[in-house]
Amino acid sequence: MDRDMRKPVESLAIIGAGTMGHSIALSAAMAGLHVKVWGTSLQDIQRGKDGVAEKLGILVEYEVVPAEEKDAVQDRIRFTTSLQECVQGASFVIEGIPENLEMKQKMFQELEELCSPDTILASNTSGLSPTAIASQIERPERTLVTHFWNPGHLIPLVEVIRGEKTSDTAVERAMALLEAMDKKPILVKKDILGSVGNRLQYALFREAQYIYEQGAASIEDIDKAVRYSIGRRLPVTGPFMTADMGGLDVFDAISSYLFPDLGTQQESLSTMRSLVDAGSYGQKNGQGFYEWSPEQSQRMNKARERELIEWLKKDRQTD
Repeated sequence: MDRDMRKPVESLAIIGAGTMGHSIALSAAMAGLHVKVWGTSLQDIQRGKDGVAEKLGILVEYEVVPAEEKDAVQDRIRFTTSLQECVQGASFVIEGIPENLEMKQKMFQELEELCSPDTILASNTSGLSPTAIASQIERPERTLVTHFWNPGHLIPLVEVIRGEKTSDTAVERAMALLEAMDKKPILVKKDILGSVGNRLQYALFREAQYIYEQGAASIEDIDKAVRYSIGRRLPVTGPFMTADMGGLDVFDAISSYLFPDLGTQQESLSTMRSLVDAGSYGQKNGQGFYEWSPEQSQRMNKARERELIEWLKKDRQTD
């Protein structure tokens, strides 16, 4: 069925035209949904429009979006500096403003006043508690987190995270909307710090730091160990299916002797801390674990984008 002929599951509004906001809007528009996006200023909106145009052009280049559909996709996204106009008639709102709890709480209070009582209010926070975000409004049962991963238009995963008072209806509507956006939503049943994806990601990052601090391998070789082994395998199976396929008896035996020797540090290790203290933040300012020249940054960003696009194309072929 043509995407424009599908009955929309929700009328969608996105609060924030930044990196995640315009990427989420593009993801919705690619799936045939019309979406309104709120930006703080005309300059903010222009950056969002430019981001959509650039990303859409690359998707056309890689034949993810047919060239003849490019204009139609772009036309499904409407930007505005009026918060009231953005959410007028919206049945589902995704907030994507900066990661500041007080700022998000204030925004949710404004949204509650502007939106109808049955409008779902979702936050795209990557780490803040949905319970805390909704703690200042009168109807917290209609709130939850929909955590899109950056880049939002290329990563299929979205974590739907319940707050303490989130209703089943809110969860069901969020899952239905995300599936209509061709995403792969998972339900995080309780409000835990870091949800699922970041807990797994940072468990791996902590052990990577620990291995390096022990002098067992170089930073480059630790990255290679992930890229050329579990990085190749986990996209197909995931940790539990990998264990089943390898034999739970084997994984149980290895866990028994390996778990006690894994890193248990409660904060960043010394190399990471010394880099941060020195103001070496990685790609954003040219030096981190690696040196980042403008050429290196461009090359790696393009390589990652190309790989993610290829995975997106594979996903579409198998769905």
